Amino acid sequence: MERKKRRFWLWAGAALVAGLLLRLWFVSHMARIADDSLLYGNIARTWLQHGVYGLTESGPTPDSIEIRPTLIRLPGFPIFLAVCFRLFGMENYRAVMGVQVAADLVTCWLASAVARRLFGCRAALVTLWLAALCPFTANYVAVPLTETLVLTSIAAAFYGFARWQDAGLGNNRWLWVVTASVAGSILLRPEQGLLAAAVLPAMLWHAMKSGARPMISIRPVLAAALGVVLPLLPWTIRNWHTFHIFEPLVPRYATDPGELVPSGFGRWYRTWAVEFSSTDDVYWNYNGNRIELSALPPRAFSGGSQIGDSSLREQTAALLADYNSTMTATRAIDARFGALAAERVRAHPVLYYIGLPAARLADMTLRPRTEFMNLPITWWRWKEHPVQSAFAASYGALNLAYLVIGFAGVFVWKRRGWSLNPAPGFVSVAYRELAWAMLASVILRAILMMTIDNSEPRYTLEFFPVFFVCAGALFVACAEGPTSTGTAAEQSG
Repeated sequence: MERKKRRFWLWAGAALVAGLLLRLWFVSHMARIADDSLLYGNIARTWLQHGVYGLTESGPTPDSIEIRPTLIRLPGFPIFLAVCFRLFGMENYRAVMGVQVAADLVTCWLASAVARRLFGCRAALVTLWLAALCPFTANYVAVPLTETLVLTSIAAAFYGFARWQDAGLGNNRWLWVVTASVAGSILLRPEQGLLAAAVLPAMLWHAMKSGARPMISIRPVLAAALGVVLPLLPWTIRNWHTFHIFEPLVPRYATDPGELVPSGFGRWYRTWAVEFSSTDDVYWNYNGNRIELSALPPRAFSGGSQIGDSSLREQTAALLADYNSTMTATRAIDARFGALAAERVRAHPVLYYIGLPAARLADMTLRPRTEFMNLPITWWRWKEHPVQSAFAASYGALNLAYLVIGFAGVFVWKRRGWSLNPAPGFVSVAYRELAWAMLASVILRAILMMTIDNSEPRYTLEFFPVFFVCAGALFVACAEGPTSTGTAAEQSG
């Protein structure tokens, strides 16, 4: 037994060292300060230097600045950056990447720890190696964005759920690990409210079926739900006091009060957009850069029975020409985009409401995750860049392999009643509600991603902690005890 333990820790340590080296390589060779990174950094710097949660912008004279309060980003990541700036120096993004390296290794370990409790030591090691060597999550430690910390919060929430169940439910410390993880995740990204929607109902259901009186059993989970919501209260009060609006998260289009909400342009964009390349060439260019007619695919001019294709192309060209004359979004321009979108939606309602959203989700999930590499966005144009296209295709195949392994693990886990034997001589515990929570977090996020305008692969990166854990179900040792169900108390006996 001692030899097995030593072997386990030796291989686990090797996985973490390999994961560390991979992430340090990305930081050394693929570091990128994205536009969003600078936006978050601006908020953190303004907060530290001027005591205002806002943006520092150039003033009317060359040497002047203006400080403008904002609510376009939740405070979680600016708080993280502010702490890093205070400890390691203002705008020291290299240090931020170093902290993100540590956070991502914690994510790998937490995913492995969940797999160990569910499926045993062998599965835990496989999960740890899969997570540690995953280039898609590792790449993001070299980009100061919310994704790395969000992945850590997701893994911590599911690990806390498993430990809470094993500890006998109730008001134990693991309940508050789940609470802090989910609350922190929401403070990082607004759509992480879906994590709460997946985890808390599953915990509530598990508590209700535990056999205790309903009000007694559900009280700790209700307290946890309150703990998830409470951190948003100061943010909501601040937004009401500063802007006189009720905003507990952030606006859909990340606009401050009084700014133009590009709803017309967004709806027109959703009538034809699928690829990430369209996000880069068109969506991000609106209100500040030119949008070329040649950047639009042929389906952007397909009007069906309501509008002829040639007429629609002429209308679109005229509209883009008017916009490009100033490269500024106005209410009149946005209204014209909205009118054009309305005609296209009437012509293709099924495509607009079902076909294109599903295609955007597929693009976000299956596209080679090379968006922060020095590779062409149009990776499929083999004749223009054959070597880069070959690398991107292989990267996409690796991404698909991770998805297939994860889904296969879900299938195996479900076939065994969400119950697999964790160790020799132990009674198997059914983690049905935990499984539901993990799958619900993926399904709910997939549904939400079908409603957004822009296709970005990073929006589906949050699937990976679940896939890492579920993949472990494929590597349960066959001779790890009889198949049955029981409680954690029975196991400890």
